[in-house]
Amino acid sequence: MRKTIISLLFAVSGVAGLAHADTLAMKDNAPDRYVVVKGDTLWAISGHFLKQPWRWPEIWRMNKDEIKNPHWIYPGDVVLLDRTGGTPRLRLLKDGSGGGRNEVKLSPSGRISPLDNNAVPSIPLLAIRPFLNKPLVIEENELLNAPRVAAGPDERVVFAVGDRVYAVNLQGKEGDVWQAYRPGAPLIDPDDPEHKRVIGHQVDYLGDLRLDKNGDVATLRVLSSKEEIGVGARLVRATEETYMNYAPHAPAQQVRGKVVSAYGGVADAGPYTTLVINRGSADGLDVGSVLVTWKSGRPIKKEDKNEPDRFTPPEQSGNLFVYRVFPHFSYGLLLDSTLPVNTADEVTSP
Repeated sequence: MRKTIISLLFAVSGVAGLAHADTLAMKDNAPDRYVVVKGDTLWAISGHFLKQPWRWPEIWRMNKDEIKNPHWIYPGDVVLLDRTGGTPRLRLLKDGSGGGRNEVKLSPSGRISPLDNNAVPSIPLLAIRPFLNKPLVIEENELLNAPRVAAGPDERVVFAVGDRVYAVNLQGKEGDVWQAYRPGAPLIDPDDPEHKRVIGHQVDYLGDLRLDKNGDVATLRVLSSKEEIGVGARLVRATEETYMNYAPHAPAQQVRGKVVSAYGGVADAGPYTTLVINRGSADGLDVGSVLVTWKSGRPIKKEDKNEPDRFTPPEQSGNLFVYRVFPHFSYGLLLDSTLPVNTADEVTSP
């Protein structure tokens, strides 16, 4: 049964209890109505009305618990901008199954549930799907202690779909699926002045294996292979892909960190690129936290060697929606970027 969505209360002036004291700003050319289409996101829909689209939970007056479950909106629904009162507000007109439409004005609920396949997500789901259950980075201790592929049934050192392999240091439930990874370069915390602190290791996903038989030397079967799985590959238990449709919000505490890497090793990250940053749950981040990315100031050429060093002011380059959090690093999707984002660029609370 289709879930319903709350009516959107659009408070242009201050709203009591919000984390931001500044006024929510409407776009000058905000439309009177917007019809939701397939492929929309809540972020993009809000961008038709708000100058800061990530702040749509505020116009819904959602509290800290409620932001964990932005309510469903569907293609065909109509968002109306009501300018008749002293305070403009948004209303949602539901696309009724009988061809009629019904305006929905419900109170928000705090229940958390996985994303409905037909509902509009907070951010582009396709952009993050590959990383919901496959890590880009593994914490150092997890990598060192992970089970490893030790041998095959013969003298081969690489294996493909259907091959039987043997692993050591692996205990699990027979029938469980494990993911094979090739360890990559360590990720060094860019905030460490000595450039020695490792916050994790990049890994390359190789394929899936099924545990057929437990033992001191476990037996597995290769189910799928993105690349050849070799002796020495590390194994991580597969997790179910789950996308909780969390709403964007400012972190509970002030956060300042750096971009550690961009997916694919791209030098200049643009919209919908996944970035790894050197801040995580230990620093107050959770799923849905929004950070601002900054382009560092450029040095100004001196006319005289005795002049002091000067730099252009830092420039805001985009917003980062954090969608997967570990203790000391996080994955975030770059949105609304106006400038390329590079490794070592700063990220801060908005």
